[in-house]
Amino acid sequence: MKSKAIEFLEAHESETPSRFFENARKRKANRLWYKYTRGVALALIGYMDDHHLTKKELAESMGVTVQYLGRLLRGEENLTFQSLSQIEEKLGIECFQPVKPEPMEAPLPA
Repeated sequence: MKSKAIEFLEAHESETPSRFFENARKRKANRLWYKYTRGVALALIGYMDDHHLTKKELAESMGVTVQYLGRLLRGEENLTFQSLSQIEEKLGIECFQPVKPEPMEAPLPA
């Protein structure tokens, strides 16, 4: 005899197969790339918050579609340096910070 919880879950089971593992493998394979796209997304979200903008208003000010902005905010868009510089120029923000190399230690005297 099934519990009410199991019956509920079976009644509400999606007909579409889960893409959880596929998405997890993609995130793992691209984890370094996603680190940078998260930074861009956070910069855009911060800009929206600071200026009290909706996604539609931000997309219009950037000259892009709402769908493209959605991909940026989800970190799904592989941006070029040109695209990044255009976003920064249009909004007057910095959304990508290059990695600063650490100074090399001076060799020890012999």
